[in-house]
Amino acid sequence: MTSAINRATAVIIGMLFIQAATAALPAKLDDKGFPSLAPLVRSASPAVVSIATKGTVQTPRNPLMDDPFFRRFFGGPQMRQRQRQVRSAGSGVIVDAKNGYILTNHHVIDHADEIEVLLADKRVLQATIVGSDPGTDIAVIQVKDENNLVQMPLGDSNELEVGDFVVAIGNPFGLSHTVTSGIISALGRVGLSRDGYEDFIQTDASINPGNSGGALINLKGELIGINSAIFSGSGGNIGIGFAIPVNIAKSIMAQLIEFGEVHRGLLGVSISDFNAETAEAFGIDANVSGALVQEVVSDSAAEMAGIAVGDVIVSIDGESVTSASDLRTTVGLRRSGDTVKIKVIRDGKEKSFTATLTELSDLTQVAAAEIHPGLAGAEFQTYDGKGQAFSDAGVIVIVIEPGSPAAQRGLRADDIIVTVNRERVESVKELKGAAENQNLLILGIRRDDRDLLLQIR
Repeated sequence: MTSAINRATAVIIGMLFIQAATAALPAKLDDKGFPSLAPLVRSASPAVVSIATKGTVQTPRNPLMDDPFFRRFFGGPQMRQRQRQVRSAGSGVIVDAKNGYILTNHHVIDHADEIEVLLADKRVLQATIVGSDPGTDIAVIQVKDENNLVQMPLGDSNELEVGDFVVAIGNPFGLSHTVTSGIISALGRVGLSRDGYEDFIQTDASINPGNSGGALINLKGELIGINSAIFSGSGGNIGIGFAIPVNIAKSIMAQLIEFGEVHRGLLGVSISDFNAETAEAFGIDANVSGALVQEVVSDSAAEMAGIAVGDVIVSIDGESVTSASDLRTTVGLRRSGDTVKIKVIRDGKEKSFTATLTELSDLTQVAAAEIHPGLAGAEFQTYDGKGQAFSDAGVIVIVIEPGSPAAQRGLRADDIIVTVNRERVESVKELKGAAENQNLLILGIRRDDRDLLLQIR
C-alpha cells in the first residue's frame, strides 16, 4: 500500500514538473509528451555564425634593442621587426540582416587581415571590420549578402534575474552551432580585466574556447548577452562563463557603426575605493560605499560641475556606485557629451551635481591613474614640441607625486614620452589608447638630451 502511494506521489510530482517546465519553455512537446528546446534552437541558430580569421602580428623583441647604444653596436638584420601569421576562431551573431551587421568580441577579430563567416546553411562569406572596442571587448563586422540572412531579436538585459533559463549557441573548439543550456548564475560580475568596462552576466551554460562572440539567449529567443570569457584552470568549461549584457553591446555597436570607434565619456577624476576604514577617517557612516575623489583634472567635466577632492561619489544617474571600478565602468559606458547627475557625500552631507562628460581629446592634461595604475601619481599633458629644445611631439609629465607608483618606477617631471611599446604617441589621447589593456608598458622617454626606456607594470 505504501509503495503504491509513493508511486502515485512520484507520478503526480512528475506530471507537475513536466507541466511547470512546459509552461516555462516556449517549446512544443515531443511525441512522448516531454518539453523540448528544439523549436527555440531552430529559430535562433541561423542568426549565429562561426568566424575564422587570419592576421599578422609583430613578434616581440628585446626592448634594449630600442636603445641607441645597442642599435649602434648590434644593429643589422636582427633589428628588423619580424612578423608572424596568426589564426583564430570564434562566433558571432547577426543582429541586422539588411545591412549584414554581426556582433562579436574584439578579441576574436583583433589583428585580423582576413575574416571568413560560416553561416548555418554552410555558406561562407567574407567580412570586413566596421569597428572594434577593446574596453568592452565588443566588435562589429559586416558581410555583403542580400540573400536570406537571419537576424536575432535583441532582448533587454536590464530585465534579467538570477535563475533565469538561458541557452548558449556558438562554435566551441570549432564545433559549429553547438547548443548548451543553463541558468543565469549571477549578474554584475567585475574584476576579470584590469582595464575593461565590466558588468558581466555569469552563467553555468557550457562555454568553451570558440564560444567567444556567440549568443546567450533567453527562452523567448532574444539575444541577452555576447559570450566572452570563462574561468578555467584547464582551458575547458567548469560551469563558470561570462557574457557581455546586450544593452552594453547595443550601446557600443551604435557608436561603432556611426563613428567606427567609441567616443567614451570622461569625468576627469583620479579615484580610489571608499571603504569602512576610509569612512572612519572621514567621520562617515561605515556602511557608505563609493569612489573617493583623489584628484580633479583641470578643465574637466568634474571640475566644471563642482566636484572637489575629498568628495565621495555614491551614485550616477541614480545608479549606486560601490567602488572605483564601478564608477569607471558606469562613466565609461556613456558617450562623451552625455549629461549625468552625480550624488556625492561632502563633509558628511549629500550634494548633487550635473556634469557633461567630455572626451579625452577635449582635455590637454589628464590624471595618469586614468591611463594605467602603474602611472598613478603623475599628470600628463600633450607636448607639441614647438619652440622647445626637444622638437618632437609627445606627452610630457607635468607633475609627479613623491613616493607614488610612477615615481617608484623611475618617471620624473619633465620627462617626455614618445613611444609606448614601440608605438609612437604624440598626445595624451594616443598615450591612453596605446596603454589600454596593457599590463606592461615600455615607455620610450626623452629626458634632457638623452633617450631611455622605462618598464611600467
